[in-house]
Amino acid sequence: MYTIPGHHHISMITKEAKPTNRFYRDILGLRRVKMTVNQDSPTMYHLFYGDRTGSPGTELSFFEIPASGRTYRGTNAITKIGLLVPSEESLKYWKARFEELGVKHGDITTYANKPALFFEDAEGLRMVLLVSNGEKVDHWETWEKSSVPVEHQIQGMGSVEITVRRLEKLVKTLTDLFGYTEVSRTEEEAILQSVQGEVFGEIVVKFLDGPTERPGRGSIHHLAIRVKDDEELEYYDKQVRARGFHSSGIVDRYYFKSLYFRESNGILFEIATDGPGFTIDGEIENLGEQLDLPPFLEGRRAEIENILQPIEED
Repeated sequence: MYTIPGHHHISMITKEAKPTNRFYRDILGLRRVKMTVNQDSPTMYHLFYGDRTGSPGTELSFFEIPASGRTYRGTNAITKIGLLVPSEESLKYWKARFEELGVKHGDITTYANKPALFFEDAEGLRMVLLVSNGEKVDHWETWEKSSVPVEHQIQGMGSVEITVRRLEKLVKTLTDLFGYTEVSRTEEEAILQSVQGEVFGEIVVKFLDGPTERPGRGSIHHLAIRVKDDEELEYYDKQVRARGFHSSGIVDRYYFKSLYFRESNGILFEIATDGPGFTIDGEIENLGEQLDLPPFLEGRRAEIENILQPIEED
């Protein structure tokens, strides 16, 4: 069995790209590393935010769906995103920043046994800043033009919370299929890590009975976890199928290759390769500044650009 080195990216639904762009770039200080389209529905934006190069493990991505309604919270959903910061001093910095900029947030507390600060974006997407254990994704790169000082910059994804009716089913999938280690357990919560002791591959599974969440703006569409290369992706494609799950088969997303499947609670997982990455069609200096399209959509550029609305603030 291969080792999952951590999260790859996480994808959300937004109603409007313009305020989303402002929040994640200008308030959270992340870099917009790729402005592209949903390859399955190319009339909508697919935006990626992360570190300097959009390294795997740092990427937050958004599908702009103007017709999306409100989210009706419930179970069988990915319910919270952890983002890592370097220190408890960083939490104090972020609390003051959120107060100054009018971001909904709580007090400094703890979550998954780590110092934490809960907050939400304007669409109600639930996030939590977590103090890392001193480590970070080893390829995380500082973005020098961020509005956030280097010593407090977000260093990538941390604990991701998934709420389900059948906790044991999800735990079994994560441990048996992907080799996650269970590091904490109660009747209503399990904490698992893909690399033991490291937060950047941590999943917090919570039990909740009741109606299934109805997704809309501010909801999480799927979690992508990392594999190194095509060989590992092919291995997991076979393993997913062998356990009776429906695999999408391997899809070439140009920036990485991946496959999708839903586990027993209906949670959508993507398994994605580290490369080739976002510099395949752009220079590091100007990543995310123009609309990039994969080669198979390049012939439709004029049509696509005519439909998409500019996302920069007026």
